[in-house]
Order: sequence, then C-alpha cells, then structure tokens
Amino acid sequence: MINKRRSTAVLIGLLAATAMIGPSPAGADDETTEPAAEPPKVELVLDVSGSMRARDIDGRSRISVAQQAFNEVVDGLPDETQLGIRVLGATYRGKDKKQGCLDTQQIVPVGPVDRAAAKAAVAGLRPTGFTPVGLALRSAAQDLGTGSTARRIVLITDGEDTCAPPDPCEVARELAAQGTRLVVDTLGLAPDEKVRRQLLCIAGATGGTYTAAQSADELTGRIKQLVDRARDTYTATPAVVGGAAACDGAPLLAPGVYSDREKFSEHRWYRVPVRPGQELRASVSVALDRPVNPDYGVLLRATAPDGRELVRGVDAGSGRTDVVSAGLRWSAAEEEDAASPEPTPGGTQTARTVCLVVSNSFAARAGTRAEPGMPVELTVDVVAASPAPDGPDLGRGWVLLLLLAVAGLVTGLLAGLLTRWWVATWREN
Repeated sequence: MINKRRSTAVLIGLLAATAMIGPSPAGADDETTEPAAEPPKVELVLDVSGSMRARDIDGRSRISVAQQAFNEVVDGLPDETQLGIRVLGATYRGKDKKQGCLDTQQIVPVGPVDRAAAKAAVAGLRPTGFTPVGLALRSAAQDLGTGSTARRIVLITDGEDTCAPPDPCEVARELAAQGTRLVVDTLGLAPDEKVRRQLLCIAGATGGTYTAAQSADELTGRIKQLVDRARDTYTATPAVVGGAAACDGAPLLAPGVYSDREKFSEHRWYRVPVRPGQELRASVSVALDRPVNPDYGVLLRATAPDGRELVRGVDAGSGRTDVVSAGLRWSAAEEEDAASPEPTPGGTQTARTVCLVVSNSFAARAGTRAEPGMPVELTVDVVAASPAPDGPDLGRGWVLLLLLAVAGLVTGLLAGLLTRWWVATWREN
C-alpha cells in the first residue's frame, strides 16, 4: 500500500543479494522464477450527480469539463495501462434516496483501453442523481480486483457524499486495513471546505493525494499525472516479515523490500549482514491508515548487536502527510574504533551483523482501533561502500610551514609596493 514515491519516501535501487558467511538471510525474492509484471491498473470514478450541472469552471458546466478531460486522458494513455471507468449518480432521476444511493455503475470494465468505446461511454453522461461516494469506492475496489501490483482509483467529484452510510472515509480506511494495496487519489471540482476535508481523509487513509481542480487544464493535467503514476508502483508484492522485540532472534534480511505492521509506540528489530567494504542503506515508511494524534514521528536506527548505536536515520519529507518516512546509510569505515573482522581460513572476511530498529511515537485518538498495527514498508540494500571524496589537502609539518611562509612573503611584498606607489603619487599631487 505504501508507495515510495513517491514519496516521500523513494525506493533504493535493489541489487542481487551478495553471498555471505553465516546464516542465509531471508530474501524478498526467493522464488526461482519471477512472475510477469502486472500492467498498471486504474479506475476513474466520476461523480455525475445533479450538482455537476453547475457552470462555474471557465464558464462551462463541471460535467463538460470532466468529459473533455477524460477524452484527452484516454487519447494519451500508455498502451500497457488497464483502465476502467465507474460513475455514480448517473442514472436515477427520482427522489427516493434509498434507491438513488445505490446508483453506481461501471461503464467501462478494467482492461486494455478501447479509446473509442471509452469516450463514447463518457460522452453520453448527464448529471442526474445522488452522490454515493462510499459505495462507489467499495465497488471500484472490487472492479480492480487483487494482484501483485498497487492499483489506483482516481475519484473526481464536486460534492460531499449524500448517502452515508457507508461513510467514504471509513470505506477508505477499511480498504487500507485489509492490505489491498489500493491507492485512492481525489480531485475536487468545488471550492467547498467540507468536500475538501472529506476528500483529504479518503486520500490520506489510502496513501493517495488530494487536489482541487479549478480549470479544465488543471483537471486534465492532474488526471494524466495520476494515471502515469500508476506505472511507478511496484511490480511485485513486498515480502512479509515479522520484526522481533529485540535484535537477538530478529529475522535476518537480504537486500529487498519487506512489509510488516507495527503497533503504536512499538520497536521492531531486524538484522542485516554487512561485509567489510560494503555499505548498508535502509529506508522505512509507515502509512497513516487511521486517525492519530498530531504529534508523532518515525525513527530508524542501526545498532551493533550489543546495543551500541551506529547511526540514527534522518527523516525524509515527501510532501505527503499520509506517509512518514526515514532513511539511513552506514558502513564499517564510519566507525573508527570498530574492530576489523577476522579473516576466515579461506581468506574472506566474515559479515558483520547490523541491527535495524524501527520505532514510532504514534498515539491513537479516542475510539481508534489499535489492531492491526500500522502498515510498515522496509527497504534494505547492501552496496559497495562509497566514502565521500577527500577535501583539498595543503600538506602537513614543514611543507605546510613553508607554504605559509611563502604566501606571507608574497603578500607583504605586494602590500609594500602598492603602499610605496600610493605615497609617491600623493606627494606629486
């Protein structure tokens, strides 16, 4: 569910696991044959309720602007993208709220894009009924199905859900808690504070984004961005791993991407073998899939097995409020007093075990469930160490003294000559 995109938190490039002496670490990709990468899957969910008739976007109705945006996006879709279109409030014209709140249909099934059919289906839409956003989101998740890659819903609406229950924000949290790897991005077409808060909640619960579109160009550009972003998601599911309560007995990890869940204010430990001449790089992201108190943080540390802290992670801001990330890098060369590993009889050096600790300071709001834990995604990589280049060296001892003496002499001569010239010129004038 967590995307490192974006984000801000970004995934480290993964290398093949290096053979290490000692216990074989758990790999994120243990299968001998990799499954074929899934194509990006996106479903556009369009609000066609009666309020979409309003003519307040560039002097045009909201529905006509949305239809134009759909056409331009469909024309520019990458061929590998699988697209579906669902609408809400598009068919029922009566006043029976119970019936109107069931009004959501998938007008284009998720699959390879038939551009002509998709544009024809959208062109015939006319603003009609109620706004069952929660039901449409739940149905869209079913439309996209399950798979090894993250799937995306792009919700375009101008109004607040008028049919709760189900409340759309609770539906988003429900989907996130199920680990469905579903991201919901929201686009608001009306400058309404209640709508903005609801769309922010939906996006935040699933790791998506919220944007207010006030023109046709903004709407078209933003939909294109979100559809393109679907191609940047994982092509394989992160390996599930369970962190331990201490370094001793924690799972041993090879380079890869892992998912776990962490309870509020918990510490979870993992181990990574690092050989001399290698550098450990790690990052962690925790998704806010439920309401939490505003003061919180995530800490990633690397420690020695005896508890000595080697390095503390740095928070990484991604511009998203729904994901909190941190990252670190460490190599043995950075610890000046570290004992050199003893070489083995074969001439190689043993790997050093480094403990990774993921901690959080989350606190649940009143009434918020504590189980399951918050979704955690951990990325581990071990690469050749890359120390920073040395700065310019002026030398030491007699060489430095001679250099400073010559520089002082030249500076004194120049200052004397300039002063003599200035005095001679002043006397003549």
